[in-house]
This record gives sequence, C-alpha cells and structure tokens, in this order.
Amino acid sequence: MTTTDVAGPRPLAHRLLVVALSAAAVGLVVGHLAYQTVEVSLAGLLLRLFSSSGVYVAPSEQTVYFGLGTSHPLGLTMTPECTSAFLLVPLLLVGALLIGLRPRIAGRVMWSLALAAVILVVVNQVRILVMAGLVSWLGTDRGYYWGHTMVGSMVSVFGGAIALVLFVWLATRGDTGHTDG
Repeated sequence: MTTTDVAGPRPLAHRLLVVALSAAAVGLVVGHLAYQTVEVSLAGLLLRLFSSSGVYVAPSEQTVYFGLGTSHPLGLTMTPECTSAFLLVPLLLVGALLIGLRPRIAGRVMWSLALAAVILVVVNQVRILVMAGLVSWLGTDRGYYWGHTMVGSMVSVFGGAIALVLFVWLATRGDTGHTDG
C-alpha cells in the first residue's frame, strides 16, 4: 500500500527557498530595468565577439548599437517585452510552488530552474545576434523586420518551449507523489 505525502512542518531551509524564489520573481518584476541593463550589456559583449563592425552599449538606455561604421547601423533597446526577465518569473513561481508542495524535490527543482534560466538567457542573446546578423545581411528595414518579427520570434518561442518542457520534466521526473510504505 502506498500513501501520499503528509505535509508536516516544512524544514526551515525549504521555507526559505520558497520565500527566496518568490522574492526573486518579485525582484525581476520590480527591478526589470536593472536586469535589462545587464542583458543588453551581455548582448553588447557578444556582438563585439561576433561582429567586425562597431558596437556601443548605452546601459542607462538599455540599448545596444551595432553596425556602427557600416551602411546598416541599428540601435536595439531592450524593452520589457523583449527581456528574458518576464519569462523567468513564472518559472520562479512554479519552482517555489513545487518546493512548497514537495520539499523533497527541492534539489531537482533548483537544478532544473537553473538550467531553464540559462536556456532562456542564452535564447534571448541568440535572438539578438540573429537580429544583428539579419540587419547586416538584409539591411536595416528588412533585416530588422525578419530578425525581430519573424525569425527572432521563432527563436524565442522554440527556446522558451524547450526551457519550459525541460524545467517541468527535470523537476518532476520520478516524482509520483507517493512514498513507498
């Protein structure tokens, strides 16, 4: 016979973890401008690595300028809808909920959350690099259209889906909700 977990007093570490993940989610919403600044600065570093044209980052404006010195310069401003911050918020909250309901899977949840977060950040950086590449290749108007609206959106959707599926699968695999008795 198997029984479901009986929620006794949660260890302090698990309660603190739930509070920390919830606070991180709130922090991303409240402090999204700081997060966007870091994200756009990372984009600037990557663009410098992969581009032969000039790159300038204006952190206070959350903007990265690239293609400087070419016929296709462009400035991309990281806006709230273009940041990975708001894709991380639901994962943090679901992670907190999972740990609150099943403290024994806290390690798996944290590991899968870290992996999903890295994937989301990398995917967003790839999206920016794709936009820069398409602007360089197709010109400012067509390159931005294809890079932002079409290809960039597909990169974000598929990357976000991969991060979500991996998060759920890794966090909950092997968890049947029952204990051996």
